[in-house]
Amino acid sequence: MAVAGSGSKAGHENWSSRTAFILAAVGSAVGLGNMWRFPAEAGENGGGAFVLFYIFCVLLIGLPVLLAEVLIGRHGQANAPESVRRVARDSNAGEGWSILASLGVFAAFLILSFYCVVGGWVVYYIGIFANDLVQTGLTGGAFAGRPAEDIEGLLPGLFGNAGLMIGLNLGFLAVTMFFVSRGISSGIEWVAVYLMPLFFVLFLGITIYGAFTGNFSDAVSYLFTFDFEKLTGEVMLAAVGQAFFSLSLGVAGMMTYGAYANRDTNLGKTSGIIAGADTGVAILAGLAIFPIVFAAGLSASAGPGLMFASLPVAFQAMPFGSMIGLLFFVMIFFAALTSSVSLLEAPTAYVFEKFNMPRMVATLIVGAGAAVLGVLSSLSFNDMAEFYPLGFIPLFAETNFFDTLDGVTAKLFMPIGAILTCIFVGWIADARLIDDENGLDGILHQTWRALVRFVCPVVLAVIMAFGLFS
Repeated sequence: MAVAGSGSKAGHENWSSRTAFILAAVGSAVGLGNMWRFPAEAGENGGGAFVLFYIFCVLLIGLPVLLAEVLIGRHGQANAPESVRRVARDSNAGEGWSILASLGVFAAFLILSFYCVVGGWVVYYIGIFANDLVQTGLTGGAFAGRPAEDIEGLLPGLFGNAGLMIGLNLGFLAVTMFFVSRGISSGIEWVAVYLMPLFFVLFLGITIYGAFTGNFSDAVSYLFTFDFEKLTGEVMLAAVGQAFFSLSLGVAGMMTYGAYANRDTNLGKTSGIIAGADTGVAILAGLAIFPIVFAAGLSASAGPGLMFASLPVAFQAMPFGSMIGLLFFVMIFFAALTSSVSLLEAPTAYVFEKFNMPRMVATLIVGAGAAVLGVLSSLSFNDMAEFYPLGFIPLFAETNFFDTLDGVTAKLFMPIGAILTCIFVGWIADARLIDDENGLDGILHQTWRALVRFVCPVVLAVIMAFGLFS
């Protein structure tokens, strides 16, 4: 167990170093949202217009909310709802504000249940490419002699196999539970300190591979050529939403991880590093994926199918295709696991601190609940495809169990939690307490306060309204 830092609560675990905190927080933020959703969103929303506005939104929205969440956790040194209560008590405010963190904890639990389903898809493709590497050898392209329709049909084939879907989902969840059950220093921090560097090594290697073997110039042009005509209101809202969701905001994860930060950690600088790394990974994901896609003559606007359908087809025409495909999905697995660990840690920390039970027991309880929902999410692609749990609500009239969990968390719980966080930090919490925690001075502090108080809540409210009524 890591030694608690200066000012931490008795018996409360802390990160062993600032580097460990940064790696864990970056691992929480860097996940399928960066590697899967960002390229898909960029491809569907005009490339460069989306990317440049996305970067602007990270600075304007993402970073201020990230710092607000982390400082709540660091001050409270407890699970997310309790940290909010402690900030409220120290600010002579009502402890009912803890509802903002409770929403985040519940959202993290729901997201974990279907996130592990997608993590299972990643494991499936690792197996597919590993088998193909054995069959076709090291140097050739992937899936030698197989038609593109056959390769594109791999994921639909998985969807049709309910037993395999459930097994992969539960297997990915079990790995996540193993690391969370071991605590901070020997579990969560281990994942961050060892897997994140491996992730970045693989990531840079695949990006370099794409630069030399793919159509890198077209990818750069696509991602960084700003066409003002493509910057529509819909594209801007998509960019704001991606900036918000890619940083794992509104799900209590950053509050929970902030609670393990030592008092000598400068939260302003650390939050900047986390946001910068997350944004860099998202952009590099485009530079890794689009050169390969363009070289194969495939469409950049394939949406969510870009990773699981277009890329496997593209690897067929690339040298060392089977090996690169295997390494690519191993890399995605590392990113997905570090994020799923964060999603599980938020509700687990709440349960074992609230009910004073061993971490292992709390992990099993939360994991069992996520497993039940995960099975239902897995069945949404086959046996329960026409089951619409909230079909009586027009917004969710034709969404299956998987899509309903995704929609409720993304369109309601996450933005509401983030809006309440901004109001709480910007207007309710004692200004001197916030000044002591945030690590900012002068114009940076004044700018951050203005963004949290005025800009972020309004923009997030617009995003939520657009998601609900568009």
